[in-house]
Amino acid sequence: MSALRPLVLLGSATLLLAGCADPSEPGGATTGTSSASSSAAAPIAKNAALAAKVPAALKASGITVASDVSYPPMDFFASDNKTVVGAEADLDKALGTVLGVKVTIVNVPFDSILPGLQSGKYQLGVSSFTDTAEREKVVDFVTYFDAGTSLIVPAGNPKALKPGGESLCGRTVAVAKGSTQALVDLPARAKTCKTPIKVSTFPDGTGVNLAVTSGRADAALADSPVAAYAAKRSGGKLEVTGDSYGNAPFGIAVPKNSELTGLLKSALEDLKASGGYEQILAKWGLESGALDTFEINAAS
Repeated sequence: MSALRPLVLLGSATLLLAGCADPSEPGGATTGTSSASSSAAAPIAKNAALAAKVPAALKASGITVASDVSYPPMDFFASDNKTVVGAEADLDKALGTVLGVKVTIVNVPFDSILPGLQSGKYQLGVSSFTDTAEREKVVDFVTYFDAGTSLIVPAGNPKALKPGGESLCGRTVAVAKGSTQALVDLPARAKTCKTPIKVSTFPDGTGVNLAVTSGRADAALADSPVAAYAAKRSGGKLEVTGDSYGNAPFGIAVPKNSELTGLLKSALEDLKASGGYEQILAKWGLESGALDTFEINAAS
């Protein structure tokens, strides 16, 4: 979610996709595809030179990646409610392959990920974090994707809401706790509203989506790839209206001064050169967010 979490939040696979195809299959087939199998099919291989630079302790223990697993198509649970799938999950595993190290993804509430990195509980945080100067005060980032914020409304947009201007003034807008939308976007909008925006905050994407489909919220703000996926899989209940805005790169969050920071940038460059990076994004229909170059702490 942008500001503090890149804007990404919306919708649990189970609730959004009731009556639909398996959410772990981007194309809508009835057979789910795990991130492990997708990685195996990609032209991805260990880079011996980079793997040799991985600290010995991490080679032995593996890398633990913290992610809020409730934001398809970036990270969510497959139909078994155990396997983590999604574009970021596939990228996590691909980076582990390049670096020759085991990667374990753990489900962590979004606003607990950065504190967990600071305490040393996790080695990486990959959860659609927008790389911001404020966040760079506590962690480092390696950018990997470009996204903006989108406005989600009930199908047909009955209240004719728009992403920009004062359209949301006086409306109830659902957002995820700790997201950029909650911490930066809506507070900034509120300064120009004569009638205050009623902000409805939820701990995860499931609550955000349900607030709109149930009528408890007039609209929701979320990261553009998540919003598009939520609308597509909502069974015609939701739609994205207008264009996305505030585009900025997502970054892999790494503890300050970690030896992994430079290695991750090099591993992403290896994936791009092999074609694996584009293949992962294409699998989830996210090609438009591909970066030409990867940066460390792009915000600063």
